[in-house]
Parts: sequence; C-alpha cells; structure tokens
Amino acid sequence: MRFLIGPGAALVACLMGGAVPAHAVEMSYAIGQMYASVEVPPPTASRITICYGFVCRLRTHLDLTPGDRKALTDLLNKGKATPEAERQALRLAVQWLDRRMGPILNTTRRVARADIRHRDDARNYDCYDTTRNAVSLLLVLREWGLLRHHTISDPRYRGTLIFGQTPHNTAVLKDRASGQEWVLDLWPKAYGELPDVMTVERWMTEN
Repeated sequence: MRFLIGPGAALVACLMGGAVPAHAVEMSYAIGQMYASVEVPPPTASRITICYGFVCRLRTHLDLTPGDRKALTDLLNKGKATPEAERQALRLAVQWLDRRMGPILNTTRRVARADIRHRDDARNYDCYDTTRNAVSLLLVLREWGLLRHHTISDPRYRGTLIFGQTPHNTAVLKDRASGQEWVLDLWPKAYGELPDVMTVERWMTEN
C-alpha cells in the first residue's frame, strides 16, 4: 500500500500523554515525535512504514516475512562477538533494507545526498527519510532481541550554515559498554551502498 500526503498537521494527540499505539514497539518520546510529525505509525515487530519522497511525503508498508527475519537475523548474528562487529552488521542490515525496497519503490537509481534540488523526489530519500527508516529497522531488530552491544539513541541533527554545513540528521546507536554514540547514516550514499558509521563527534564536523 502506497500513500501520498501533503505537509499537514502533525499527529501529536497520541503522544501528548506519552502513549503510543499498543502494537508499537517501545521508544523514546523524541523518536515517537519523529513519527508523529509526519503522521506515520511507529514500527511493530512485523511491520515498518518506509518513508521516501522527501520528508516522508511518500510511504509504503513493509510487512516483514519469515525470510526477511531470517536474513536480518543471520546478518546480526555475524556481529554478535563485539560492538565493532555489531556496527558492521548493522551497516549490512541497513544496506539490506535499501536493496529490499529498491525494486518496490523504484529507488534503485537513487543518488547520494538527495534533496529537493535533484527534482526527483519520488525515486529518492532525503536524510529525514533515511533517518526514520534506519530507526524503524533498529527498533525492529531490538524487538527481535538482536541488538546485543548497542541501544538506540535519539537522532542527531547538524547544520551550521556559517561553516558550510548542510542541514542533516541521522540515526544514532549507543555502545552499551563505553557509552560512545555512533551514527548510522545512509543519506550520503547512493543506492545499495553501505551507510556511514562514525562517532557522533566526528559526524558533527562533517559536511
């Protein structure tokens, strides 16, 4: 099922009391607001709403099949030994989602760092789309018990125009042992490529 929306009002009512739909996975208030701001339901253990078309103007449901679960479980099991290995496995998981959705959404020719200037929003993700999609995937993986070394932090934002930084946000992981936060950022990459993984501190200085 595919949806097209305008920039209408945010769906905040369900979050005013700190509540989310009963079927949704647990998440922070900030992450809940990320979904509410574009009127997208949070993920469940078996369904993700995939955002594309810039600021989630287009979206479709992905109902995760037993085959999807096996593929993702196999990827994450390869990274269970160490935090570094898990981050690499999560890069592969985000890449898997990009490739899984490409033929469905016609995003197989999407470009790196896409924004409104590319005038091809129906075939691309902006950073708000990639952030929501990555966070949704992380929430599902956590629900399945596959995040052993990391928790899910709130997305981070950067954009200091006087220093030449393009406004940008990203999904963030937190190492359980060290407390170090790491970004998981697909937006700077073209279709099928591995997302960036780097410390938040380094990411904040990038353009």
